[in-house]
Amino acid sequence: MVKRRHFSLHCNPGSAVEAAISLNDGKWKCVALWYLQERGEVRFNELMRLMSGVTQRTLTNQLRELEADGLVNRVVYAQVPPKVEYSLSDRGRTFVPILLSLSAWGEANMDQRNGRACVGSCQP
Repeated sequence: MVKRRHFSLHCNPGSAVEAAISLNDGKWKCVALWYLQERGEVRFNELMRLMSGVTQRTLTNQLRELEADGLVNRVVYAQVPPKVEYSLSDRGRTFVPILLSLSAWGEANMDQRNGRACVGSCQP
């Protein structure tokens, strides 16, 4: 079951940020969106291979939420074995500039020693 989130933007100035972040909450959503923007249509098993460390259940749930939120298209082909492809929706494509900014920020702040983003300055 996909959880629904509702926000009233007039209540709190931070609500727009909260609403935007809620569409991409979850460790793997932005990663899935990254691969979809990079590769176009992607089959589920290909996403599993690209996103090492994600479980099938987690990826399934996160893709369902992205689809429910209108960021991802899901197409099921009637064949054996079943074939399911995911792609960015028109709404999902509007998120690409944010993904590119996140990627640029990550590269600029990557600690070369352990592959994690630095806080403050990264000491050599």
